Amino acid sequence: MTLREVCGLTTEQVAAAFLTTAPTLAQRIVRAKSKIKGARIPYEVPARSDLPERLASVLHVVYLVFNQGYFTRADLATEAIRLGRLVVELLPEAEATGLLALMLLHDARRATRTNTTGELIPLEEQDRSEWNRQQIQEGVALVERALTSRGFGPYTLQAAIAALHAEAPTSAATDWPQIVGSTTCYSEPTRHPSSS
Repeated sequence: MTLREVCGLTTEQVAAAFLTTAPTLAQRIVRAKSKIKGARIPYEVPARSDLPERLASVLHVVYLVFNQGYFTRADLATEAIRLGRLVVELLPEAEATGLLALMLLHDARRATRTNTTGELIPLEEQDRSEWNRQQIQEGVALVERALTSRGFGPYTLQAAIAALHAEAPTSAATDWPQIVGSTTCYSEPTRHPSSS
Protein backbone atom coordinates (compact mmCIF):
# COMPACT_ATOMS: atom_id res chain seq x y z
CA MET A 1 0.00 0.00 0.00
CA THR A 2 2.91 2.34 0.74
CA LEU A 3 4.28 1.86 -2.77
CA ARG A 4 0.88 2.68 -4.27
CA GLU A 5 -0.39 5.45 -2.01
CA VAL A 6 2.80 7.17 -0.83
CA CYS A 7 5.35 6.44 -3.54
CA GLY A 8 2.89 6.85 -6.42
CA LEU A 9 3.62 3.61 -8.28
CA THR A 10 0.81 2.21 -10.37
CA THR A 11 -0.98 -0.95 -9.30
CA GLU A 12 0.68 -2.74 -12.23
CA GLN A 13 4.15 -1.59 -11.15
CA VAL A 14 3.61 -2.69 -7.56
CA ALA A 15 2.17 -6.02 -8.73
CA ALA A 16 5.27 -6.60 -10.87
CA ALA A 17 7.50 -5.85 -7.87
CA PHE A 18 5.69 -8.53 -5.86
CA LEU A 19 5.45 -10.97 -8.77
CA THR A 20 1.66 -11.04 -8.67
CA THR A 21 -1.20 -9.84 -10.84
CA ALA A 22 -2.66 -6.33 -10.74
CA PRO A 23 -6.17 -7.54 -9.71
CA THR A 24 -4.72 -9.57 -6.83
CA LEU A 25 -2.70 -6.61 -5.64
CA ALA A 26 -5.66 -4.24 -5.96
CA GLN A 27 -7.67 -6.57 -3.69
CA ARG A 28 -4.85 -6.54 -1.13
CA ILE A 29 -4.77 -2.75 -1.14
CA VAL A 30 -8.54 -2.54 -0.65
CA ARG A 31 -8.32 -4.99 2.28
CA ALA A 32 -5.45 -3.02 3.84
CA LYS A 33 -7.36 0.26 3.56
CA SER A 34 -10.43 -1.34 5.13
CA LYS A 35 -8.35 -2.70 7.99
CA ILE A 36 -6.78 0.72 8.63
CA LYS A 37 -10.18 2.42 8.53
CA GLY A 38 -11.84 -0.20 10.72
CA ALA A 39 -9.09 -0.14 13.33
CA ARG A 40 -8.96 3.68 13.18
CA ILE A 41 -5.20 3.63 12.75
CA PRO A 42 -4.09 7.27 12.55
CA TYR A 43 -1.65 8.55 9.97
CA GLU A 44 1.24 9.94 11.95
CA VAL A 45 4.99 10.19 11.79
CA PRO A 46 6.41 7.59 14.18
CA ALA A 47 8.45 8.67 17.18
CA ARG A 48 12.22 8.46 16.71
CA SER A 49 12.31 5.57 19.18
CA ASP A 50 9.99 3.58 16.86
CA LEU A 51 12.16 4.04 13.77
CA PRO A 52 14.62 1.13 14.25
CA GLU A 53 11.82 -1.47 14.35
CA ARG A 54 10.37 -0.07 11.11
CA LEU A 55 13.68 0.20 9.27
CA ALA A 56 13.47 -3.14 7.43
CA SER A 57 10.08 -2.27 5.95
CA VAL A 58 11.25 1.19 4.90
CA LEU A 59 14.38 -0.22 3.24
CA HIS A 60 12.26 -2.79 1.40
CA VAL A 61 9.98 -0.07 0.03
CA VAL A 62 12.90 2.14 -1.02
CA TYR A 63 14.56 -0.78 -2.82
CA LEU A 64 11.35 -1.73 -4.62
CA VAL A 65 11.03 1.88 -5.82
CA PHE A 66 14.65 1.76 -6.99
CA ASN A 67 14.10 -1.51 -8.85
CA GLN A 68 11.04 -0.13 -10.62
CA GLY A 69 13.01 2.94 -11.60
CA TYR A 70 16.06 0.96 -12.64
CA PHE A 71 14.02 -1.10 -15.06
CA THR A 72 11.57 1.50 -16.32
CA ARG A 73 12.02 5.09 -15.04
CA ALA A 74 15.29 6.79 -14.16
CA ASP A 75 13.50 9.44 -12.10
CA LEU A 76 12.22 6.77 -9.69
CA ALA A 77 15.72 5.35 -9.25
CA THR A 78 17.05 8.84 -8.54
CA GLU A 79 14.25 9.41 -6.02
CA ALA A 80 14.99 6.09 -4.30
CA ILE A 81 18.65 7.09 -3.95
CA ARG A 82 17.56 10.43 -2.47
CA LEU A 83 15.31 8.59 0.00
CA GLY A 84 18.15 6.20 0.80
CA ARG A 85 20.36 9.15 1.68
CA LEU A 86 17.65 10.53 3.99
CA VAL A 87 17.28 7.18 5.74
CA VAL A 88 21.04 6.94 6.31
CA GLU A 89 21.03 10.47 7.67
CA LEU A 90 18.19 9.65 10.10
CA LEU A 91 19.32 6.13 10.99
CA PRO A 92 22.92 5.39 10.00
CA GLU A 93 22.45 1.64 10.48
CA ALA A 94 24.56 -0.82 8.51
CA GLU A 95 21.72 -2.09 6.31
CA ALA A 96 20.55 1.42 5.45
CA THR A 97 24.12 2.26 4.46
CA GLY A 98 24.40 -1.02 2.55
CA LEU A 99 21.20 -0.35 0.62
CA LEU A 100 22.36 3.12 -0.37
CA ALA A 101 25.66 1.63 -1.55
CA LEU A 102 23.83 -1.05 -3.53
CA MET A 103 21.62 1.47 -5.30
CA LEU A 104 24.56 3.74 -6.14
CA LEU A 105 26.64 0.86 -7.50
CA HIS A 106 23.84 -0.40 -9.72
CA ASP A 107 22.87 3.09 -10.87
CA ALA A 108 26.50 3.78 -11.81
CA ARG A 109 26.06 1.36 -14.74
CA ARG A 110 22.78 2.83 -15.98
CA ALA A 111 24.17 4.38 -19.19
CA THR A 112 25.67 1.08 -20.32
CA ARG A 113 23.02 -1.48 -19.46
CA THR A 114 20.95 -1.21 -22.66
CA ASN A 115 21.73 -0.59 -26.32
CA THR A 116 20.06 1.96 -28.59
CA THR A 117 17.09 -0.37 -29.20
CA GLY A 118 16.55 -0.95 -25.48
CA GLU A 119 17.95 -4.49 -25.34
CA LEU A 120 19.86 -5.45 -22.21
CA ILE A 121 23.64 -5.59 -22.48
CA PRO A 122 25.17 -8.35 -20.33
CA LEU A 123 27.48 -7.12 -17.57
CA GLU A 124 30.56 -8.60 -19.21
CA GLU A 125 29.85 -6.67 -22.43
CA GLN A 126 29.16 -3.27 -20.87
CA ASP A 127 31.60 -0.42 -21.54
CA ARG A 128 33.15 0.06 -18.13
CA SER A 129 34.71 3.37 -19.16
CA GLU A 130 31.15 4.77 -19.22
CA TRP A 131 30.35 3.72 -15.65
CA ASN A 132 29.90 6.58 -13.19
CA ARG A 133 33.16 6.45 -11.21
CA GLN A 134 31.99 8.98 -8.62
CA GLN A 135 29.00 6.82 -7.72
CA ILE A 136 31.21 3.73 -7.62
CA GLN A 137 33.69 5.40 -5.26
CA GLU A 138 30.88 6.54 -2.97
CA GLY A 139 29.23 3.12 -3.09
CA VAL A 140 32.47 1.29 -2.28
CA ALA A 141 33.16 3.63 0.66
CA LEU A 142 29.63 3.02 1.98
CA VAL A 143 30.04 -0.77 1.62
CA GLU A 144 33.27 -0.64 3.59
CA ARG A 145 31.57 1.40 6.30
CA ALA A 146 28.60 -0.97 6.49
CA LEU A 147 30.80 -4.07 6.63
CA THR A 148 32.59 -2.80 9.75
CA SER A 149 29.32 -3.26 11.64
CA ARG A 150 28.07 -6.60 12.87
CA GLY A 151 24.52 -5.57 12.00
CA PHE A 152 24.72 -5.86 8.23
CA GLY A 153 22.53 -8.15 6.16
CA PRO A 154 21.50 -8.94 2.57
CA TYR A 155 21.62 -5.40 1.15
CA THR A 156 25.18 -4.90 2.38
CA LEU A 157 26.29 -8.28 1.05
CA GLN A 158 24.71 -7.57 -2.34
CA ALA A 159 26.43 -4.18 -2.33
CA ALA A 160 29.77 -5.84 -1.55
CA ILE A 161 29.30 -8.13 -4.56
CA ALA A 162 28.28 -5.18 -6.75
CA ALA A 163 31.40 -3.33 -5.56
CA LEU A 164 33.62 -6.22 -6.64
CA HIS A 165 32.04 -6.11 -10.10
CA ALA A 166 32.33 -2.32 -10.26
CA GLU A 167 35.96 -2.19 -9.18
CA ALA A 168 37.14 -4.89 -11.61
CA PRO A 169 38.75 -3.35 -14.71
CA THR A 170 37.26 -6.15 -16.84
CA SER A 171 34.71 -8.90 -16.36
CA ALA A 172 37.52 -11.48 -16.47
CA ALA A 173 39.32 -9.68 -13.63
CA THR A 174 36.32 -9.94 -11.27
CA ASP A 175 37.24 -11.50 -7.92
CA TRP A 176 34.92 -14.50 -8.27
CA PRO A 177 36.37 -16.48 -5.32
CA GLN A 178 35.50 -13.57 -3.00
CA ILE A 179 32.00 -13.32 -4.50
CA VAL A 180 31.40 -17.05 -4.07
CA GLY A 181 32.71 -16.85 -0.50
CA SER A 182 30.36 -14.04 0.40
CA THR A 183 27.31 -15.78 -1.08
CA THR A 184 27.94 -18.97 0.88
CA CYS A 185 28.03 -16.97 4.13
CA TYR A 186 24.58 -15.51 3.67
CA SER A 187 21.87 -16.24 1.15
CA GLU A 188 18.47 -14.53 0.88
CA PRO A 189 16.65 -14.22 -2.46
CA THR A 190 15.93 -10.62 -3.42
CA ARG A 191 14.95 -9.34 -6.84
CA HIS A 192 17.71 -6.98 -7.90
CA PRO A 193 19.19 -5.59 -11.11
CA SER A 194 22.78 -6.83 -10.66
CA SER A 195 22.59 -9.35 -13.49
CA SER A 196 21.92 -6.81 -16.24
